[in-house]
Amino acid sequence: MLAGTVISRPYNGRATIEDEEDKDPVARSITITDATFKAEVYEADKPVLVDFWAQWCGPCKALAPILEELAGELAGQIKFVKVDVDANPASAASFGVQSIPTLILFKNGKPAERLVGLMPKGQLMERLTPHLL
Repeated sequence: MLAGTVISRPYNGRATIEDEEDKDPVARSITITDATFKAEVYEADKPVLVDFWAQWCGPCKALAPILEELAGELAGQIKFVKVDVDANPASAASFGVQSIPTLILFKNGKPAERLVGLMPKGQLMERLTPHLL
């Protein structure tokens, strides 16, 4: 195997080979916890899209690559973070998350937009565009 090559297993379980040089680590979503929510979301200097998800959730798995793509396209304008609702129930409960995936966009530390369920990339962009920096 070549240096700088990564084998990954996306949600469908099939191995894929990707070149590390093709990845933009800044553009990726970051995983946060109940303990880091305040610092990563409330105190952020730009809008933050929080993805409330779970590993067992099929629609969440289908939405993940769309969000990663948007994270790359909107890098610097919106911060993308993920919260596993099973591991971090306090964050989910504090925003009344009852269905997943739920996306909440925070601006200046306050919820500005709430999206529930799987939706196509174009529809997500339409809802996020008014909030871009």
